[in-house]
Amino acid sequence: MEAGRGVASGGPLWDKGSMSIALYVAGVVLLAAGVAGLVLPVLPGAVLLVAGVVALAWAGDFAILGRGTVAFAGVMGLAITAVDWAASILGAKAFGASKWAVIGSAVGLVVGLFLGLPGIILGPAVGALAFEYAKDPNFERALKAGVGAFLGFVLGSVLKVTLAFALVGVVALRYLFR
Repeated sequence: MEAGRGVASGGPLWDKGSMSIALYVAGVVLLAAGVAGLVLPVLPGAVLLVAGVVALAWAGDFAILGRGTVAFAGVMGLAITAVDWAASILGAKAFGASKWAVIGSAVGLVVGLFLGLPGIILGPAVGALAFEYAKDPNFERALKAGVGAFLGFVLGSVLKVTLAFALVGVVALRYLFR
């Protein structure tokens, strides 16, 4: 062990350069995991994206990615979360679903979270269909509500991924044009 460094000598375990490298690596891994988390239900995509930006900003002492970029990442994270929760519900509503189908879509989303990817994809549609059918046993109308919830989910997923790539793009541009 080098003199003046390490735990035995009372010096820091990591120097600033090593810590920066670790933060850069963690930031990139968190960004990649965040993008994956937008599709994989076990990973909180928006949270991981924001954490990745914070790690990258911290690694560079907020010189390249400043507080404004971190704030932008936070806003984008909130937007991604809002889209995630609202897309299926608004999709059902856009297809003329009743209040019961909208509630069913929300219930289906929550239940679907515990059933993995198929549950997250199909939960809102099944919930909207089931609640709409329970309210009014008109299968055609209930199916229309379920299709609306599913299309809302698909469009919401596209929007979430678009927002995530915009966030990653802003970070990349800050590094390319510093």
